[in-house]
Amino acid sequence: MYVVTGGAGFIGSNLVAALCTRGEEVVVVDRLREGTPGREKWRNLAKHGIAGIVPPEGLPAFWESARGVRAVLHMGAISATTATDGDLVAATNLTLPLWLWEACAARGVSFIYASSAATYGDGALGFEDDARPAALAALRPLNLYGWSKLAFDRRVADMLARGKPAPPQWAGLRFFNVYGPNEYHKGRMASVVFHKFHEVMAGNPARLFRSDRDGVADGAQMRDFVHVDDCVAVMLWLLDNPRAGGLFNVGSGQARSFLDLVRAMFAGLGQNDRIEFVDMPADLRGRYQYFTEAPLGRLRAAGYDRPTIGLEDGVGSYVRDFLMRPDPHR
Repeated sequence: MYVVTGGAGFIGSNLVAALCTRGEEVVVVDRLREGTPGREKWRNLAKHGIAGIVPPEGLPAFWESARGVRAVLHMGAISATTATDGDLVAATNLTLPLWLWEACAARGVSFIYASSAATYGDGALGFEDDARPAALAALRPLNLYGWSKLAFDRRVADMLARGKPAPPQWAGLRFFNVYGPNEYHKGRMASVVFHKFHEVMAGNPARLFRSDRDGVADGAQMRDFVHVDDCVAVMLWLLDNPRAGGLFNVGSGQARSFLDLVRAMFAGLGQNDRIEFVDMPADLRGRYQYFTEAPLGRLRAAGYDRPTIGLEDGVGSYVRDFLMRPDPHR
């Protein structure tokens, strides 16, 4: 049995789909809540036979009675970079994974968790997935979400340095800018591809933020855009290779501009480009990453050798195989 927290969410539901396709028994830990018609979280699970769904508050009772759990894959989090409720974010993104770490260590269960490229802040110190305590202490995230993810990474490093009990296999995955199917419930936090697609389908141009930084042209802000299938592939590889572990970047390995991304979307639609630039929202100014790129050296050195999905192929597939279909869910 596999336990996937956040299993009805974006990355989590794609992982659940892959595990179910393998014929595995999967228990989802999540809240489904209400949602916009057609974009409710339950739809992310509807095509797959899960073993059950447990609300987060029911996790301790479930864990007490569960038997045969091979791995916990912790994808659940408050992931909004604009979140401001520090107590809620700390409880969800720090206290809960600490409980899961200790529970997995006590029972000898593998533990794989979602960290984030938001831990790198503005990228001034680079994007090396260095798990040493001193390297982690030097990072300065730009928002509460990034701080919470870094706080857990740092606690893991501290526990390991102190010789405290650890799961037999653990891995923290610093996901970069993930896009792909089943992100439809995320609202403002959904990928740029998703939002630009709907802008264009409504008859509007694709709108991108103007640059407010000298030397960076409008639309030339760069990110490491990674297809969700690459994220899932890394996790499946870790499950198949229980001796592999550590803190790893998960991205495409290549920074691309937002203009590149939008042009790939138009190509997927078979349309000519229609792009205009708008001012950046006030709540993002000073907290906006202008460049991210995932060095994959540590992941490759651990033995993961699958090529990543190129931007044009990944965006084109997402548009044609999911967004343009009546039911875009995986």
